[in-house]
Amino acid sequence: MRDFHDRRSIVPPPSAANAARAALSELRRTPLLVLILFVPAVILLEQVSPEAHTLLFFLSVAAIVPLAALLSRATEAVAAKLGDTLGALLNATLGNLTELVISLAALHAGQHLLVKASIAGAIVTNTLFMLGGAFLVGGLKHHLQEFNRVSARFQASLLFLATIAILVPSLISEVDRVPAGTFSQQLSLGLSLLLIAVYGLGMLFSLKTHRELFASGGHVDEDEKPWPLAVGIVVLVGVTLFVAMVSEIFVGSVQVAAQRLGMTPAFVGFIVVALVGGAAEMTTAFSAARANRLDLSVGIALGSAAQIALFVAPVLVLVSYFVGPEPMSLQFWPGAVAMMLIATMAATLLSNGGRAAWYAGVMALAVYAIFGLTLFLLPPSA
Repeated sequence: MRDFHDRRSIVPPPSAANAARAALSELRRTPLLVLILFVPAVILLEQVSPEAHTLLFFLSVAAIVPLAALLSRATEAVAAKLGDTLGALLNATLGNLTELVISLAALHAGQHLLVKASIAGAIVTNTLFMLGGAFLVGGLKHHLQEFNRVSARFQASLLFLATIAILVPSLISEVDRVPAGTFSQQLSLGLSLLLIAVYGLGMLFSLKTHRELFASGGHVDEDEKPWPLAVGIVVLVGVTLFVAMVSEIFVGSVQVAAQRLGMTPAFVGFIVVALVGGAAEMTTAFSAARANRLDLSVGIALGSAAQIALFVAPVLVLVSYFVGPEPMSLQFWPGAVAMMLIATMAATLLSNGGRAAWYAGVMALAVYAIFGLTLFLLPPSA
């Protein structure tokens, strides 16, 4: 009888057992969550050895990846409980929260080059690396895949509009030799308000007045159960705080670490921050492509890029008037503008037909590799 009671005493209660099973299920669904161990490691290292910039840089990069995955999952869980319209609005607003928090930390530190590089890099990474990778991964399993080309054209058009808005301040200051100070800031402020308004009207168009044009095969797995609303909100708030902490460490170490590793903040922002911040979305896009749900992959890639260009970048310009040493403008260096334009045109061409095969992915990834190699070997000056 004593042995029986002893065995019963070590059996976890049902709630703990359910929580353990849920955690294991979530870990199997998102293997990137294993990297969550780097979060306390980088926070502890920053307290013990703040001068270890290179190690802090690598640990913070590894820590941001699982936090981004949790943010994405929590956002989906909260959005699923709010209905289609409010859920889609929340998903669109918080979909790039990781990149936004990292950029805010860099903005507070006055590293405008890193912020602009991360914005341009996120746009190019989503339109070339994520979209090309989805085409390649899906095409290797399926001979030919189809997707909603109306939705893809709409997102590509929004992206092209935002790229033009970014091109204008840089082009005017270069060609007309206009003083870059007050004019650039005033123009950037007006363009930011315009882009946010266009983004809001675009969401009204796609989610309300013409939503039938953007129908797809569905975005949720039947076997996947969303988290309870309370759990989603708690995780969303908690993980956002951790992302802010790790982002501060990342921004504080990136400059010294980049110099030691032979990189510049421009390369780190354009390539590293974009890949790390979009890791969770890339995992979802690639998995959807393998499952022959290319609508979801294309929507994530182009929708995220358009959201960064039309919403995240303008918001950062507005916030820079209250955070950081001086306001930030939308004036990018010519190389970044050229890369964003080329990436936008490539995405338009790739999504024009509504069909994809694996070699289309190879071409998009090749363009991305050209950009990455160019930035690494010949980075732009501040």
